[in-house]
Amino acid sequence: MKILVRAPNWVGDAILTIPAMEAVRAHWPGAEIAALARPGVAGLYVGQPFVDRVIDLEGGGGLKDFRAMENTARDLRAERFDAALLLPNSFSSAWQAWRAKIPERIGYSRDGRGILLTSKICVPHAGEIPKHETYYYMELLRRAGWCREYSEISEVRLQVSDDALQIAEDYLQAQGAPLDRPRVAMAAGAAFGSAKCWLPERFAEVADRLIDEFRASVILFGTSSEREVTSRIAARMKQPSINLAGLTHVAQLPALMARCGVFIGNDSGAMHVAAAVGIPVVAIFGPTDPEGTAPLTLRRTLVREPVFCSPCFLRTCPIDHRCMTRVQTGTVYNAARYWLERA
Repeated sequence: MKILVRAPNWVGDAILTIPAMEAVRAHWPGAEIAALARPGVAGLYVGQPFVDRVIDLEGGGGLKDFRAMENTARDLRAERFDAALLLPNSFSSAWQAWRAKIPERIGYSRDGRGILLTSKICVPHAGEIPKHETYYYMELLRRAGWCREYSEISEVRLQVSDDALQIAEDYLQAQGAPLDRPRVAMAAGAAFGSAKCWLPERFAEVADRLIDEFRASVILFGTSSEREVTSRIAARMKQPSINLAGLTHVAQLPALMARCGVFIGNDSGAMHVAAAVGIPVVAIFGPTDPEGTAPLTLRRTLVREPVFCSPCFLRTCPIDHRCMTRVQTGTVYNAARYWLERA
């Protein structure tokens, strides 16, 4: 049996598919399982026990990248996969599996792609399954007959090798984060949009307080597009920080996070990576719903100010961004202090 699993396009979603990926491995223990993922996600799956290999998805993964889609479909066709499990909801993911002539194509029948699927799985109705996104993927497998009833999922885990941890440790020390000082990972961006982002000046204030009280090394993480916001935080701080935004690859992120003592950030992919490597997470939620996308770890503090318009799921706030502006620095600082004192 040779199985292709099409991974979601975003880091956070990719982390939340881990229980489903593990269930595929449990159902097909002797199969060759390959994950097809965009370069910005693929590195997370490399070396994980639930996949044998990872295939980079050429292009952006949508039909607008028609030539790249065709090239990938041609390569997949030559590999003669027996089945494709499509975790994203997109039409393009089903179209590509169909073009690759994979005989069994499993996915939710939505977004007009049912005609391209051989196993057309009905989308769960509201209230049929728990709200957290992880169960959406697990229910796909259950309805496809690839897993039995599943229990509550409270944690996900990424495995990080000893070699990767040592490389990360050496890198952090070289950047000015010694081993004898607690390390605070901060991620102030969010790919979804600015509505999910807490104020940079408040991140800076929390960072300074943690440095003053704990002699912490504050490490700013982010993509190259988030370099501006991390630079704003660094500029507002009274103490020096380590700005790694745009300087590391997603494949390095799990090991770097694992060498930190606590994570502070918005509802983002980095938040889910931190949770998956087991460090305490202080997660700031605004326009999104923690019942759907909370980090799956028992070592977490969710910070949220209830306002009438949240969750709205908008990328940008059309009013005064009150769900985030009402989150005070003291609340976030106290949450981080709680975890650092128990390290």
